[in-house]
Amino acid sequence: MAEKLTVAALQQMKRDGRKIAAAVCYEYQAAQILDRAGADLISIGDSFGHRFLGQATHFEVTMDQMVLMCLAVSRGAKRAVVSCDLPYGPAQEGPLEGVRAAVRLVKEGHAEMVKVDGAADNPEVVRAIVKAGIAVFAQFGFTPQTTQAFGGFENITDEIRGQFRDKLINQAKMLEEAGASCLDLTNAGIELSGEVAKAVRIPVIGGFNTGPDTDGHITVFYSLVGYDATAIDDKRERYANVARTMFDAANAYFDDVRSGRLVKGTVRRPSAPKQ
Repeated sequence: MAEKLTVAALQQMKRDGRKIAAAVCYEYQAAQILDRAGADLISIGDSFGHRFLGQATHFEVTMDQMVLMCLAVSRGAKRAVVSCDLPYGPAQEGPLEGVRAAVRLVKEGHAEMVKVDGAADNPEVVRAIVKAGIAVFAQFGFTPQTTQAFGGFENITDEIRGQFRDKLINQAKMLEEAGASCLDLTNAGIELSGEVAKAVRIPVIGGFNTGPDTDGHITVFYSLVGYDATAIDDKRERYANVARTMFDAANAYFDDVRSGRLVKGTVRRPSAPKQ
């Protein structure tokens, strides 16, 4: 089994010029798959509320739900560093609630790092969590929360990014000074994301709409492999289309049941011809 990575190891990867491969997932099986595939960092995002529970917004996700998802992923990740989101609420309520929530994720969910969304707006929460001895993965940039003022992600243009260039670089430096171990930069564009990564000593991991000059990249595993009902009829290029494969398998199984080909849980189908 590969040696267990640490937050310090991720920071060393930046100094060595090695890219950090990261992904978001929410459960044990996906965590095992990502871990075996070589993920350096696995993050449990509050996006699971929308994707897995059908919630209307991420605001509905609770601490109890985050702890449960975090524990499942932690059990599956033997090598990768595990980070877990604070759900909406604790960080916004202040340092004390932020620390309490972070402690739960570490103590009950076995997280090794805690992600604070919109961290640039709550640097005092980052400082308090770090002071409590917990590593922080600080998200900033044009996040789902901050883009609401512009009407959503799709309205963030390169012109707007240019206007925020100095602000984003200063925010990165501020979060580094606050003690963050890694930064999660969202929707900063190709050029600006690279500039931000060069401005700080800690890893800057690019999320949605960032370029190759960050210190790594993170994406939602289920989007990566097409595990989403919308992918059944979606023709977009992906690394895989799991939803289509599962849909076809379910159709074949139901057909076997209805036609009488299913016997004692096995399907009476001829073996595929050997190549």
